[in-house]
Amino acid sequence: MNDRVYLVTGATGAVGQALARRLHHSGATLYLSARDEAKLLPLAQALNATPLCLDSTDSQAIEQAVQTVQAQAGRLDGLAHCVGSLILKPAHLTKPEEWLQTLNTNLSSAFYWLRASVRLMEKSGGGSVVFVSSAAARLGIANHEAIGAAKAGLHGLALSAAATYAPKNIRVNVVAPGLVESPLTEKLLNSDLARQESIKKHALNRLGAPEQVASAMAWLLNPEQDWVTGQIIGVDGGLATLAPRGM
Repeated sequence: MNDRVYLVTGATGAVGQALARRLHHSGATLYLSARDEAKLLPLAQALNATPLCLDSTDSQAIEQAVQTVQAQAGRLDGLAHCVGSLILKPAHLTKPEEWLQTLNTNLSSAFYWLRASVRLMEKSGGGSVVFVSSAAARLGIANHEAIGAAKAGLHGLALSAAATYAPKNIRVNVVAPGLVESPLTEKLLNSDLARQESIKKHALNRLGAPEQVASAMAWLLNPEQDWVTGQIIGVDGGLATLAPRGM
């Protein structure tokens, strides 16, 4: 059993759930945030966690959620931002509203959670923030203009925040997954041909699992890694840095 307090956003997604379960098994106190109350409440109940049902693009709702954590737990040791979306369109086919929605969901939400959480972490003596990005922010992939830009912005946010809050003992890092099998990526893997083509892009010749991303995030959240900050860690089967097999 440990006395750490963690907040997981996007908790009902594949990675968020995997991470929440891992942190629960470590004995931590959990606060779970998501939009869909019907999915969030049973998950929170199963993990003895406090549900925070809100839209992560609503900065005021986020401020209130962190105030709830402060009032109930009195501290916050880690924030795991697992909120995200996926849009696969070339720039000329991406509508302005789709562009803005992608930025708000993937980048603005991260800024709002960071902004609210670091105040409480500072009072707690420090903490760890971990964002979920994408290999598409590190590697040029066709039809990923909007999501690639949003996630690359997330990298810039994390690096700057890591520098800003290091004197406060607050660490900020990013995990950048490759293609992970989840409900979010089902449309990309809806045929044997599509699946095999996706697999071949990864040097390790296989797709990722939510648990693998969650494992890296839990490692970064753990105070034992108190000398790790400002890092973008690829959990991507080599996608962003290695040539595919046979090349």
